[in-house]
Amino acid sequence: MRCVVANWKMNLTSDEAKAFCEDLLGRFAPGAGTEAGIAPPFTLLHQVSGLVRSKGIQVFGQNGHAEPKGAFTGEVSMPQLRDAGCSGVILGHSERRQLFGETDAALAKKVKAAWQWDLLPLLCIGETLEQRDAGQTLEALGQQLSILAETGPGPLWVAYEPVWAIGTGRRAEAAQVREAHAFIRTELQRHLAGTEYQVPILYGGSVTPENFPELLGIPEVAGGLVGGASLDSRKFAELVRQAG
Repeated sequence: MRCVVANWKMNLTSDEAKAFCEDLLGRFAPGAGTEAGIAPPFTLLHQVSGLVRSKGIQVFGQNGHAEPKGAFTGEVSMPQLRDAGCSGVILGHSERRQLFGETDAALAKKVKAAWQWDLLPLLCIGETLEQRDAGQTLEALGQQLSILAETGPGPLWVAYEPVWAIGTGRRAEAAQVREAHAFIRTELQRHLAGTEYQVPILYGGSVTPENFPELLGIPEVAGGLVGGASLDSRKFAELVRQAG
């Protein structure tokens, strides 16, 4: 299975989202075994879900709180994501980790909460430039995946996103992506041994239609978590086509 997920981050208004979805659906033709998803801002979840879910496009929240309700001003719960039409939720994106101090301990609770509310977690992991330069990439990835020892097994997608390649126009070299994805697969097999769960590993970090075919040729790269290029409906449709 291959997966392509658009992470709109804090972009697009209602009118822009409507135009995007209408144009995308006119171009949308995923191949067999290809899953496409869109992660809009919270304000657009219900609208985007109403436009695309009947066409087989999944809708993801960009984050979710572990508690189902309570006095957490500014947060959105997993049942609220479900109510807005989500089938999945992005967790642990590097911007959440780096800018908002999200910890592995918090993410373990969020993964379990997502499963409780029948949401598919898309768990993001990746190293900083400092960790890469210090030779600590695999150590960092192993630490971030160690939360699976606490959560136990469940349906899951993983996105490897080297922090230094997000939104910078830089992309990890093929050998670096291959090494990281092979290590992630080994760790997933260790944590999920004896279960039925098959976890696709996406690559995130300046994915474009120009570099995506090369990425898809790397073993264990099952698709992409797309940032900037996903704001253009033509580019996103092309990425979905390439994945098929």
